[in-house]
Amino acid sequence: MNLALTVLNITAPVFLLAAVGFTWVKLGFEYRVEFVTRLAMTLSVPCLIFVALMKTEVAPEALAAISLASFVAYGLVAAGCYVLVKLGRLDVQTYLAPLIFGNTGNLGLPLALFAFGETGLGYAVVVFAVMAILSFTVGIWIVAGGGSPLRVVKEPLVAATLLGGLFLWQGWETPLFLTNTLELIGQMAIPIMLITLGVAVARLETKAMTRAVVLSAFKVVICVVAAWAAATWFALEPIAAAVLIVQVATPVAVTSYLLAEKYGTDAQPVAGLVVASTLLSVIVLPIILAFVI
Repeated sequence: MNLALTVLNITAPVFLLAAVGFTWVKLGFEYRVEFVTRLAMTLSVPCLIFVALMKTEVAPEALAAISLASFVAYGLVAAGCYVLVKLGRLDVQTYLAPLIFGNTGNLGLPLALFAFGETGLGYAVVVFAVMAILSFTVGIWIVAGGGSPLRVVKEPLVAATLLGGLFLWQGWETPLFLTNTLELIGQMAIPIMLITLGVAVARLETKAMTRAVVLSAFKVVICVVAAWAAATWFALEPIAAAVLIVQVATPVAVTSYLLAEKYGTDAQPVAGLVVASTLLSVIVLPIILAFVI
């Protein structure tokens, strides 16, 4: 009973905030996703990542280990999802990238924070950054048939991660007034991302939901097994292993739908994956948390 209540306390704020965004749109109120997403990804999330890394008390060696484990985990997920797509005779360009890259920002970061505190958030931002780097290189290459690695350098969240890692490694800290400012900006990231997730899901039009549900279920299994294997291989300590599993197992990101629209692939199946996997995560993520806490 205590475990169930703990998991509920962790997951409820995440889905309640998403429900706020969903309800906001259904009531007919205006919400400019493009502006809010740009604000979050270019300002608030980079501040959140930088401050989290700078202030983390996790040893640099442990952060290096989870970075390597994250790359390996996503490599295993990519291999498993590629086999899944091929067995299902599905279009690789449409389905593969969404199945690989989860919603490590909107859902993964707040879940890690609520479940494991600041230590968990420190690990989670590293997994998030690894996912973002892979998504903006390999992911775009899959969806569009090409993408320049130089694009990664231009991403503020990647720059914030590298800078935060440097401050952590050197033991540096920004002046208190600047730290407080950056922390205040970063605090708006998680609520904004969760509300925006609800808004985006509310606006999606989906078809072929049965296939999306089946693929989402297989995605969860592949992701959990891959993350567990990577965590075991690198002998991650319990919190780091738990964060890696939760982050990798997050549902399909809304950005996958936006990329599909941008690069001209079939966006409707991706929209179905976003909705199906997000709804499935309401059940799956609490179960995963119950096992890893």
